[in-house]
Amino acid sequence: MIGIYFSGTGNSRYAAELFCKEYDKGVKAFSIEDDNVIQAIKNEEMLVFAYPVQYSTVPKILRDFIIENKELWKNKKVFIIATMGLFSGDGAGILGRFLQQYGAEIIGGLHLKMPDSIGDEKVLKRPLEKNKELVKKAEQKICKSVQLLQSGRPTKEGIGILYRMAGFFGQRLYFGHKTKHYLDKLRVDESKCIGCGKCEKLCPMNNIKLVDKKVVQNNQCTMCYRCINNCPKQAMTLLGKKVVEQSVIDKYLG
Repeated sequence: MIGIYFSGTGNSRYAAELFCKEYDKGVKAFSIEDDNVIQAIKNEEMLVFAYPVQYSTVPKILRDFIIENKELWKNKKVFIIATMGLFSGDGAGILGRFLQQYGAEIIGGLHLKMPDSIGDEKVLKRPLEKNKELVKKAEQKICKSVQLLQSGRPTKEGIGILYRMAGFFGQRLYFGHKTKHYLDKLRVDESKCIGCGKCEKLCPMNNIKLVDKKVVQNNQCTMCYRCINNCPKQAMTLLGKKVVEQSVIDKYLG
């Protein structure tokens, strides 16, 4: 078994790594951005796939990764972890159905409520201690889920018709279109930007380039929120008009 993940602010990475560690200390987790991920997938029969749900659906970058490597999923046994700020309905199920199109067998799913990563919206912002508590509960769910998987009774959160209806009518019907294409809505406040280049290094899409210490975009934003949550001057926004809180997983550990 190996772990595979896409992660913006670290929630899904942390979940994948912890799940793998609890399953077996020798099991490794790979980002879909890792140069070694393709070979790692080829060498294993069972995968634990973690990702952040966006509007009860799959981020565009992850959807493209699966399509571009569609030959990899045939006959793989996949357990899916969906991380979310509040609700996804069928976060594990929608990725599972997508992978099934390419021959994967979905053996289970797990939904984890984690600190909200949308740094420029107030809606799901919580006090620091509440976010730490969320992470602790997620850790407990992961440990329990690993035990059930090892005993042959994997959790199946997000899988099934009722979960699917909840995801569709809860969010996808109204907002699912937002992940079908990459966005061109990222905004940079040039009065705050210091041209440090951190956003350019972090962007998984190579959407951001620094030219003469000014941010130039390629209109390929996948809404991962890495740049917004890590900008030292809080100069970047996407869905909201100003940064409310910068959320990265390291703030909530320990």
